[in-house]
Amino acid sequence: MAATEKEVLDALKTVKDPELNLNLVVLGLVYDVDVEGAHVDARISLTSPMCPVAEEIVHMAEEAILGVEGVDTAKVQLTFDPPWTPERISPLIRSSLGL
Repeated sequence: MAATEKEVLDALKTVKDPELNLNLVVLGLVYDVDVEGAHVDARISLTSPMCPVAEEIVHMAEEAILGVEGVDTAKVQLTFDPPWTPERISPLIRSSLGL
């Protein structure tokens, strides 16, 4: 059975931005998820293009997606187009952060 976009997003909730200690989904860093059979393509961003752990976060995201039942292969692409802004964070979380 093929994975769903929701299952992939749930898996990506286990990957946290080390600076803010919040997950990629809550921060609005997941731009796109495409499930095609047993393969998943995802586009994510980071809070800063200068993030020193960018490669590690991409790797953690791929590993999280590969942990989803029904996923055999995954490719996570890093993008900064459009650039991430705090407005992408859900309003409730943004409020709790004082943003």
